[in-house]
Order: sequence, then C-alpha cells, then structure tokens
Amino acid sequence: MEQLKAKLIQLVETLEKQKYDDVMQRLDDLISVYPFNDYEFLIASLMGYGKISIDDYYELRDDYIERNMYLYIFEISAPRSFGESWAQGNLKSICPELVKPTKKLDVNYSGQYDFFLDNQIKIEVKASRAVDFDSGEALYVKALASDSPLKFDMNFQQVKPACCDVFVWVGVWRDVIRYWVLSSDEVSQNKYYSMGHHRGNTGEGQIHLKDSNIAEFTAFESTARKLVDDIRAAYLRKIGNKK
Repeated sequence: MEQLKAKLIQLVETLEKQKYDDVMQRLDDLISVYPFNDYEFLIASLMGYGKISIDDYYELRDDYIERNMYLYIFEISAPRSFGESWAQGNLKSICPELVKPTKKLDVNYSGQYDFFLDNQIKIEVKASRAVDFDSGEALYVKALASDSPLKFDMNFQQVKPACCDVFVWVGVWRDVIRYWVLSSDEVSQNKYYSMGHHRGNTGEGQIHLKDSNIAEFTAFESTARKLVDDIRAAYLRKIGNKK
C-alpha cells in the first residue's frame, strides 16, 4: 500500500499548484467510508485532472495486485481460521496426496497431527504471517512484502515434536507464500526451539522465525511442487537417525 500511495502522491505533485493544494487539502480532510478511501480519492482526482489514463489505471491496478497477491490472507482475523482452515486447505490444494487422518487409518489418532501421507508419515502444519514487528496496526495494514527491510517475528506455537514425524511451516507475505519442511527431530533439536513453561503443555514448545534468523532455515525451504518429495525426505532423515 505504501508503494501505491507514494506513486499517487508523486503524480499529485506534478499538478499545477492550485490543483495540488486543493487535492492535498481534501486528502487531509477526507473521511473514509468503505469503499471510498484516500486511494480511491487520489486515483479519481488524478483521472479527473487528466494525469492518468484508463490504461495507466489498469497498470497501477495490475502492479498493486501482483505486489499484494496474498494480502487477503492477512484479513483472516481468527487464528484458528487462519492456522487450520486456510493453511491446511492451502496445503491440501497443492498436495492432494495428503489425507486427513482418522482412527481407521491410525488407531492411535486423536487429533494430534494434521495430515497422513503414504499410510505412515504423520504431518503437522504450522502457519504464520510476516507483519511489521513494531506496528500496532491491524494485520492487513502491517503486512509485509517479501523484500521489506522491516523486522518481523513469525511465531510457530503449540509445537509438539513427539506427535508427528514431519512439520510443514507456511509463511505468508503480501506477495509470496513460503514453505519449510523439517523432521520433528530437526525441530526439537533446533537451537531456536523453546519448550513451553506453562502448566499442562508438556512436550509442547514454540519456535520463532525472524528476519534475523530466517536465512538459517534455507536448507529446509521447499516449493509447492517439491513439498511431497521433501516431506518424504524429511521422514527418511528422521527414521534414518533412529537406526
């Protein structure tokens, strides 16, 4: 959003002084009521003054959508809706081989993991969104682009390595979705993994993926096309370490 507004303000600054002053004064006094807001006002003003054509508008729109393809995900306010409904749905859509576990498939299943693969691999999905660490704004306002220099802290919570074989982490930015695949041992033994300290969460911890340490997880990063293969590889690493 900041790039779009900066571009629009740059165009406003090319107006003759009286028109510039009028637009900026109206912008300062503007009351936004959906769907009318400062972006709509600036675009309409610039088109009215002949500073942007309909083709220019389409280009602005296409560029904005490309930079904010996944902004709608930041509008999912309920953590459960994001972490379970969206994240698991996203993974299932790109990896149809994954199946929801049942007691018929696993007699010991009681909701402790999210997916089953090859009738043996237990997979837990964790998701988080990259937002400006120092902002108190709503999620969709402080959502970061993948090239942002601002600090972020994606906290993967309620992590229980003993309950699954493989973890799939899903990280969402405004413009990209990234995936990491780790065996449960690689999570539990990671230096950033910390056990919980609250009553009743035995075997449960959390891990923070930050702007300061994300590069250390490059070896575990996957792509949509490779996820299933990388899940199998992580499982083999886990059982190989047990031999």
